[in-house]
Amino acid sequence: MTPDEISLAFRTARLAATPLPGYPGDRVPATLSQAYDIQEVSIAAWPVRLSGWKVAAIQPQWRETYPAERVYGPVFARSVLLAAADAVDFPVIKGGYAAAEAEFALRLGDGFPLHTRFENASDLQPFVAAVHAAIEIAGSPLPTLSSLGPGAVISDFGNNLGLAVGPELPKFFERDLADWRVETDINGALVGSGSADRIPGGPLASLLFLANSLAERGGTLRPGDWVSTGASTGVHPMSVGDAVTVRFDGQQVLSLRAVAAAPAATS
Repeated sequence: MTPDEISLAFRTARLAATPLPGYPGDRVPATLSQAYDIQEVSIAAWPVRLSGWKVAAIQPQWRETYPAERVYGPVFARSVLLAAADAVDFPVIKGGYAAAEAEFALRLGDGFPLHTRFENASDLQPFVAAVHAAIEIAGSPLPTLSSLGPGAVISDFGNNLGLAVGPELPKFFERDLADWRVETDINGALVGSGSADRIPGGPLASLLFLANSLAERGGTLRPGDWVSTGASTGVHPMSVGDAVTVRFDGQQVLSLRAVAAAPAATS
């Protein structure tokens, strides 16, 4: 199948909220470039404006085949939910793949320079308007997507369904990364703990990777974008009906409930 055909298969399944029985076509993209070609077709064709990006680490066993430390994928405006005190309902594709990841989400300021490469992660700090507690909802209509590796993940919107954004974490950069502790519960049971230093190099290193990777392919970050910077307690699979609660710094609580996604309206 061509990149356009693979993109169409994933887009159609997502819009219909219907699981896929297997990866579209006869093989998973063999290179990072091939996978991002498919992703870019999907972004251009998706009927909702881009609102930001997710970044995730590539596991060591995949780095010989896909020589990078991280991958990225789009986050769209309708799938960014600003969470209040109560748990938010977040739609996932029943029968597909879904997971919750406690993340530090960066909101880019008005002065962010377009189409710019940066030398050091610290060069990006002045352009971060705020750091927020967040939960990335990883997800796909293909239940085996994550196990197929980075080529598959990248090609299906980076394995992202959306981002639940919680409260701002004030004075984030004034503290050591290890001091920003995070815990994740699913259905009341602790499933993971960690901190901001579990993200290789910290959130700014994820932002550096993303800014430079987009620039290399002719893209750009933009003022106001949300950037979800990587899992801080692990990747925690979930299903329809599960309740997820994340605690940041022992007190900032963010909660969501996984609900079954409905097919998107066609008109």
